[in-house]
Amino acid sequence: MATTSPDRVLSLDQIRGLAVMGIFSVNVVGMAMIFEAYFYPPDYGFDSLADRIMWAANFVLVDGKFRSLFSMLFGASLVLVCERAIASGTSAWRVHYPRMVVLLGFGLTHYYLLWWGDILTSYALVGMLAFAAWRWTGAQLLLAAGLVLAWQFAGTLEYGLATAAHWEELRAPGATAMQRAEWAGIEASLSLSPDDYAQAKAMHASIPAHVVASTADGLWRQPFEWIVLGYGRETLGLVLLGMGLYKLSFFTGGWSRGAYAISAAVLLGGGLAWFGHAAFRVLTADFDRAVFLRWAQSAAEPIAPAMAVGYAALLILLLRQGDGPGGGALAGRLAAVGRAAFTNYLGATLIGFVLFFDTGLGLFGRVSRGEAWLFVPPVWALMLLWSKWWLDRFRYGPFEWVWRSLSRGRWEPMRQLA
Repeated sequence: MATTSPDRVLSLDQIRGLAVMGIFSVNVVGMAMIFEAYFYPPDYGFDSLADRIMWAANFVLVDGKFRSLFSMLFGASLVLVCERAIASGTSAWRVHYPRMVVLLGFGLTHYYLLWWGDILTSYALVGMLAFAAWRWTGAQLLLAAGLVLAWQFAGTLEYGLATAAHWEELRAPGATAMQRAEWAGIEASLSLSPDDYAQAKAMHASIPAHVVASTADGLWRQPFEWIVLGYGRETLGLVLLGMGLYKLSFFTGGWSRGAYAISAAVLLGGGLAWFGHAAFRVLTADFDRAVFLRWAQSAAEPIAPAMAVGYAALLILLLRQGDGPGGGALAGRLAAVGRAAFTNYLGATLIGFVLFFDTGLGLFGRVSRGEAWLFVPPVWALMLLWSKWWLDRFRYGPFEWVWRSLSRGRWEPMRQLA
């Protein structure tokens, strides 16, 4: 397997590069407008056809898929780091746990200072738990991942489908006065007030204002509560899945071309059909809350990881068609984005800070969903341009270097050797 350097696996870097670019396509919405609009588009900035087109494109192609892929790659990297620690004569836990502690610090800083959508805290805490399974076989890891994800998605489906059915019952033509009153109360609780918008805007006045808002009224617990009550099981399942696929040589290009082609056709093709149908149902219902909950949230969530694996299979297959190892110049730039994925992920939030905080351009709450997405192609281009330029001169991305140095308790050499 070709590598970008003695300690890099090229295909992992390329897939990671694609994943971190895809994540920004969705995250920009959460950075640009009120929290609730990220989860239910009509809550803000959703008046034009362009807004609906961009929602549909992101929903079908991106949302949930690249976050799933990024999580899987975190699992694959966990195993890779442990294997290389053992090969160097160091205990795996002595390398792994300092990395997770430092990552936790990055994640909490990211959350409290800049953005509610941090995923690094989840990775750090889940990574501490997933370490116990790193020696398992690929088959054992896939079985464990399947069980954890089934546990997560069963709960999501049960709650979402039951809630959607209940809402429809309350709004049915034959609903009783008590049912209509209950639905009116639910609608009122779901509707946003001017105060909600004002508070969201104030949170983006400055970094100090964001810190105050993200720690007030017990909100300091939010990163941990989301992990335990929200995305923790899903993240653990995806990390275990990535560990298993790495051990089975999927991410490192060890499967046959036919196997990757079948995986891409079945998982990606089937997923696109499913999400396309779900988007059609939501759009034709004009984002009715019950329809949206059923199709865009509950029923869609379990399909996203399968599509993520399909994307990885397709990328590996396509890069095999390129000129030489790695698939040519564009693939080399994509691999560089992946090598500096930590910096690109945090750097995208810093760009969001410049764009949307009042101490920057102050665009928070002033752009629609479609307009917010216009920032995505330039940021993608920036990732592709700077990452390769930087890594031609330095061993690591800036934040990768800090993470590595703090984890090892010494400042690592930064410049490439001549």
